[in-house]
Amino acid sequence: MALKSTIYKADLQIADMDRHYYGDHSLTIARHPSETDERMMVRVAAFGLFASERLEFCKGLSDTDEPDLWQKDLTGQIQLWIEAGQPDERRIAKASGRSDRVVIIAYAGKTADIWWQGVKGKVERLRNVTVWSLADGVADALGKLAERTMRLQLMVQDGEASLGSATVDPVAIRWNVLKAPEA
Repeated sequence: MALKSTIYKADLQIADMDRHYYGDHSLTIARHPSETDERMMVRVAAFGLFASERLEFCKGLSDTDEPDLWQKDLTGQIQLWIEAGQPDERRIAKASGRSDRVVIIAYAGKTADIWWQGVKGKVERLRNVTVWSLADGVADALGKLAERTMRLQLMVQDGEASLGSATVDPVAIRWNVLKAPEA
């Protein structure tokens, strides 16, 4: 018998002064049995950093045809495809062809660096792809925020972001841009 996803609930308050986006989102997050708290919370942080009224969680690990998050327009065209982790270059190329914009958020320190060196040559030529690598320790710190029911606040100002709750100190979300989209 297959294991089922664990459901997490989060009330996420966002104050993104860089994009002038302010909103409250009630999120339902299905955590795949093979997913860690760290990965799940990287997905939540990604939601906050790219939040819009149309951004939504997808099946992610449960379905190879869907990312972790996506934003579609009213016609069903994928405007934004977000992956957390270290997808292979074929998956990134497929996402690039299906979406207007792709964002990859790698984490896990040295293994993310090794992954990037392996896919860099093929991914760099994809014009609509952005690749970030979270700073060491960020994913672990985000994982400590995980609770079955969460009340989180995300603040973004001057290119710096932090995610916190009433019970855990805010986590500074720092990243390096490994690849920016071409203009």
